[in-house]
Amino acid sequence: MEFTPWTLFIDLGLAALLLLAGQLARARLLPVQKLFLPASVIAGILGLGARGMGWMPFSAHVGAYPGILIALIFVTLPFAAAPATRRAVGRNVVELFAYSTLTSMLQWGVGLAFALGVLSVVWTDLHPGFGTILAAGFIGGHGTAAVVGTTYAQAGWPEAGPLAMTAATVGIVAAIFGGMAWIKWGAQTGVARLVEPFDELPGGLRTGLLPVDEQRPLGQETVAANTIDPLGMHLALVGAVTLLGYWIAQGTGQWLGHFRLPTFVGAFLLAVMCRELLRKVGVLRYVDRRTMVRLGGTCTDFLVVYGIASIDLAVLFEYAYPLAALMVCGIAVNALLFFLWGPRAFGEYWFEKSLYTWGWVNGVMAMAFALLRIVDTEGESQLLDDFAVAYVAFGPIEVAMVALAPILVTQGQGWSLAVAALAIAAVIFVLVPRIVRRATN
Repeated sequence: MEFTPWTLFIDLGLAALLLLAGQLARARLLPVQKLFLPASVIAGILGLGARGMGWMPFSAHVGAYPGILIALIFVTLPFAAAPATRRAVGRNVVELFAYSTLTSMLQWGVGLAFALGVLSVVWTDLHPGFGTILAAGFIGGHGTAAVVGTTYAQAGWPEAGPLAMTAATVGIVAAIFGGMAWIKWGAQTGVARLVEPFDELPGGLRTGLLPVDEQRPLGQETVAANTIDPLGMHLALVGAVTLLGYWIAQGTGQWLGHFRLPTFVGAFLLAVMCRELLRKVGVLRYVDRRTMVRLGGTCTDFLVVYGIASIDLAVLFEYAYPLAALMVCGIAVNALLFFLWGPRAFGEYWFEKSLYTWGWVNGVMAMAFALLRIVDTEGESQLLDDFAVAYVAFGPIEVAMVALAPILVTQGQGWSLAVAALAIAAVIFVLVPRIVRRATN
């Protein structure tokens, strides 16, 4: 199909229809509400089914949109970051940072080792990077899946994109169903102290529709609308920085030969520098943080729709058995950590903290937040504040792994990366709980 301006409009309009249908299902259907699936995931699944049946005329270019959207999302991150907190870096923050790093290293390391050492023996034609699909989909979600899939596609493995998107979707489902099972177990055994029944949850959390008294402005107008629309100004900033980041990434391919900086990395680094420049010249106050948060969230919703809807079912069927084995392995590792790390290292409110991190390392932050609201509606654990501080240190580690892991694997360093990741995980698992206990005694 020839690409025209109307092609993009049709693809965008179809995704919009699916998103509205997903939100309608979440708002009106009780079984869907109990699943806690975001509207974007519902929309993506509907789009995958409709596209497979030939009911929706998506273009052949729909699979390329996630790679563009993830670059836009990464540009919003520096501008959407909350101001530096003065909250003390105490035991809870160290525990959450350690758990985040531990889980990330285990997913990269175990996924690679399991694929290279076990799965590739049975399925001899597996790509060396197959094991990285686990971390790309689970701890990263659909955004990271788009990044890893794009990187591998540029290196000659186009199947990575659909596989990573499938892994991300499986991860969200595991986060939800597994989380609800953990909550039931915690209520029965008494380790969950603050569990609230589903029927007593706030309506906005169940249906996605906020009551009038809970609604708030999307953002702040920082420029006069008679000069440029405030939302248009923020969109222009994101678009311009993303374009420059794309050109930088393209330039690295010409300057450095075989190595090409991923577009999202170039865009993200440029956004960080741009934010610092705007701060130094005194105009950063005209960039509204909440507006950037909303722009990033909007791009994420459309990314999830396109990512799931563009999954190639033929590729999925071809890799069904090894992919299923890899997913089971990842869920098992996260379940073991729930038991082995939580009571041993989290201390007070260990169940609530373990449940939150279960939702995140399998799915996305939204799933973690939804599960936490069930077991800690009043925020007594102060988990969100502590995790916000911990993620400041963990974020660069996550970005580095997403950017470097596919490159190292395609250069034949898969086993080296697996061993290094597992070694780091072992050190954290053994030493961090001891260090924290000694520091707090």
